[in-house]
Order: sequence, then structure tokens, then C-alpha cells
Amino acid sequence: KLIDTNGVKGNRNIVEGKSMPNYIVDIFYTDGGKNRKYQPLWFRTYRYIEINVNTGDEALTINDIYGFFTAYPFKEKAVFKSSNTELRDIWDTGWRTARLCAGETYYDCPYYEQLQYVGDTRIQALISLYVTGDDRLMRKAIDQFHNSQLPDGLTQSRFPSVEPQVIPPFSLIWVEMIHDYWMLRDDNKFVKKYVNGIDNVLHWYEQHIDETGMLGPMDWWNFVDWSFGSWNNDRPLGGTPTGAIDGNSSIITLKYAHTLQLASEMFDNLGYKNKAEDYKNRAKSLIKSTYKYCWDKNNGLLADTPDKKTFSQHANIVGILTGSFNKEENEKILRKILEDKEITETTFYYKFYLVEAIRKAGLSKDYFDILNDWKEMIDIGLTTFAETPEPTRSDCHAWSASPNYHFLSYVCGIIPASPGFKTVIIEPHLGELNYIEVIMPHYK
Repeated sequence: KLIDTNGVKGNRNIVEGKSMPNYIVDIFYTDGGKNRKYQPLWFRTYRYIEINVNTGDEALTINDIYGFFTAYPFKEKAVFKSSNTELRDIWDTGWRTARLCAGETYYDCPYYEQLQYVGDTRIQALISLYVTGDDRLMRKAIDQFHNSQLPDGLTQSRFPSVEPQVIPPFSLIWVEMIHDYWMLRDDNKFVKKYVNGIDNVLHWYEQHIDETGMLGPMDWWNFVDWSFGSWNNDRPLGGTPTGAIDGNSSIITLKYAHTLQLASEMFDNLGYKNKAEDYKNRAKSLIKSTYKYCWDKNNGLLADTPDKKTFSQHANIVGILTGSFNKEENEKILRKILEDKEITETTFYYKFYLVEAIRKAGLSKDYFDILNDWKEMIDIGLTTFAETPEPTRSDCHAWSASPNYHFLSYVCGIIPASPGFKTVIIEPHLGELNYIEVIMPHYK
């Protein structure tokens, strides 16, 4: 990356007056011979390269410098064209982002961690299936996260990794990811391999329900979105909402309830009727308790915790996704969280779930307003999508490529109507678009 004298990246197309911090440096000592070749032992992701040469008694001649592109061999089979050319720019930038974040596994970013995180991977997998039809990395990821499970039932948040890390909400997202696969592929044999693993995750959460009927205090790093919290030497607070550690977080309680609903639907279809009914009833109880303690009549919103001191888009997004409100309430709540700038807003990652809530509420026009965040990234010279709004750390982060999935699944409205994608719903949400031209691969 390039930064100015204040440490700010600014417009990525402007290089004058900027310098490059020494994050990744390769040092090559020449031996005086001719036609020597150097390449790093692992791939490098870059936009700018700086070469510093210190010579001894003889001059050094650099004959050539070049790079080879490397990534998982996805083939872009989907096509999305519309009357709005800006959407094409978003599509191309998002696809470049997704491609750069996949190799022998998915990974969150090609520059920093290069690790397969569950939260990123769910979004990446949906993009893969919708844009390429290739499900191999998704199947591999589901299996790897299953292999990462700890004795208490939770998956690790990223895997494979030499350093264990646990983000309990990511274990819920792993279950959602299996549900995605179940809906998009006719492969119950594969899904059934993870029934016990799913139950182990959901049981860990069940043990943390307290006397309020919501989730009580929880261990580990309960990351939800970078909108929340900052790092602390004693407690893992980065991206962690109020109540996640001390108890009674409406966001995580309802995330658990929503995962129970998806698991219930899946288990019922697979023949595990008793377990499906148990999940369904537990979800109803959690939703009822959360509404009882966290609904604020004055604001017309769900609060983040029963003390009703903080409010977020996130709590109300999962409220909508769990069916905590009726259709009329969905519209009012969604309108309020989109307009109220006093509450905690989603960053790029959780906007994926904001769009899913918009889908459920049926407010199609608002989706195109959300895309202004992606247009702004292109306006400041980004050629891939960033991890967070400015000032961002990672300039290429897979979870921010979600428009490539939503252009097909929401704008074009192509979603499975039944498990295994055996039947299809096509319900476009065109907003102000005059036309769309679309191709999407289907495994049949």
C-alpha cells in the first residue's frame, strides 16, 4: 500500500507524495553472476512495487520484472448487464475481489491473514455457486470447519490454521453455510455427514441460555461486525456488541434463533423429525424472550440488550430474519434503521445480512441506495473491495464482494424454491433499472 505523510492511503490512483511501509520485503543478495532469477517462495499480492538497489563495486542490471497471476481456477459463467453501467463496474470489481481470495482454500484477504474464516467463507461460497457453478471449494470448506470442531462443540473461526481461534457466532454461520449448500445442491448424503456437528454447535449455545430465556454470558471472541467495540488487552472486544460477553445480546440470541430455524427446516427434510421440532420450539422461545426484554416502544426498535441503552441495525436485521415482527412492522423497522444515523450501522460484511432483511421486507429500492458504499470505493481508486469503510486496513476482502451474489439472487431474484434447487423462483427487484440481461449457471 501507499500512504501520505499522515499515514492515509487516500485515492489509490494518486501516487505522488506517498511512500510504502515495509510490510512485506524480499531481500535478494546478488553474487555478481549474470542472468540470475529470483522469485518469492509464496505468492505476493500487490498493486505497487518499490525496488531499492544498493550496489557495491559493480553496477546491477535488472533485465526484467514481471508477475504471474495465481488463484483457484474459477470460471466466470454468470453474466450480469443492466441499464446502469455503474453496476457493471461493481460486478467486475467484486469478481476480481472474490477471485483473489481463493486458492487451495478460500481466504479472507490475499495480503494479510490469508486464512479461511467462516464469516467470509459463507459469502464467498454463495458467490462461487452463483457466478461459476463450482462447488468444490465450498464442500471443502464445510468439511474443514467440521474437522476444526473443539471438544465443547464449537468450530474454530478459521481453518486450517496453526493457531486456534474461536468466534462462536461463526460456528452458527457454518450451520447456515451447510443450509445454503443443502438448498443449492441435491446432495443429502453430503449434508448428513454434518448432522452431529450441527447439533454440537447448537447444544453449546443451548447451555448458555439464562433465566431470561436469552443467551447469557459467553466465552471466546463474539465478533459480529467491525461496527462494534475496539480491542482491549484483557477482553476480546473488537467487533463485539453490547451483551455478547456479559450476557443478553439480542443480536447473538436472535442469530442463534435464526440458525435453529434453518437447522429445523433442514433436519425435518432429512428425516430427523424430533430434533427438528426441538430446534423449532427453542427458536420460538428465544424470539419471544428477546422481544419481551429488548423491544423498545419509544424507539420502535429492538435494543441491543434489555437495558435499552444502545440500538443497532444488526439487532433489527436478525429480528426481521427470524420473523420476530409482522410484514407491516418489518417495513417500518427497516425504514427506520436505514434512516436513523444515531444507531450503530453495518459495515460491508454485515450489509450482506442487511440485504437479506431487505429481501424479506420486500423494499427493493433501498438495495440500490446501499450500493453507494461500493461506488465510493471505486471512486477513490480501489480495484478490489475493502474490508471496512475508510480508513481501511485490507484493500481486498472477500466478504465485500457480496453484490456479485445479490445482483443475481436479489436484483434478478433467482433463488431456490425447494431444497436441492430442484425448483426455482425468479422474482426480480429492478428498482429504477430499465432492463437486465442475465445468465446464471445451474448444476442441472
